[in-house]
Amino acid sequence: MEKFRTFTSTAVPLPTENVDTDQIIPARFLKATDKQGFGENVFRDWRFNKDGSANTNFVLNDTNFNGSILVAGNNFGCGSSREHAAWALSDYGFKVIISSFFADIFKGNALNNGLLPIQVSEDYLKKLLNKITKDSSTELTINLEEQTLKTPIGEILFDINSYKKMCLINGYDDIDFLISKKEKIEAFEAAIQ
Repeated sequence: MEKFRTFTSTAVPLPTENVDTDQIIPARFLKATDKQGFGENVFRDWRFNKDGSANTNFVLNDTNFNGSILVAGNNFGCGSSREHAAWALSDYGFKVIISSFFADIFKGNALNNGLLPIQVSEDYLKKLLNKITKDSSTELTINLEEQTLKTPIGEILFDINSYKKMCLINGYDDIDFLISKKEKIEAFEAAIQ
């Protein structure tokens, strides 16, 4: 995974509430076990019409909006526990998802795959969505070490599990973390023999 410390980007507004994992990546695309390639089908049924043409009314097809931050409505990532949802969002190019609530399993899957979910108050989210929708050039800055989100509507602190924060800062998944402790593990094993 990439190391994550400070990050600035424009954002894509998706004010829809209760976005479930089947809307993020429909079940018919879950045949692969490799993380690559899922981004092309993220929000597939919203991004494309039944005939395969682009749905010009969907925000990801609006050239005014781009960036690596998705600002979504309340209750993002609900539904089934598929890790593929985090894979699809990350493979599409998102590094941060902001919402006023995340399903616990989605939040864990996101963090395990280098995607930072930032939970904000409903009021802050509403103002942020309004600002981004009116001005697509709005930049947001995330400082993971300080756990701050800075936007034109104000700077706030966000919570994150300390272990997951350390993993994101170092670019570790759980296996990488264990490998980083290899010398200490070997020294412990040698000491107890």
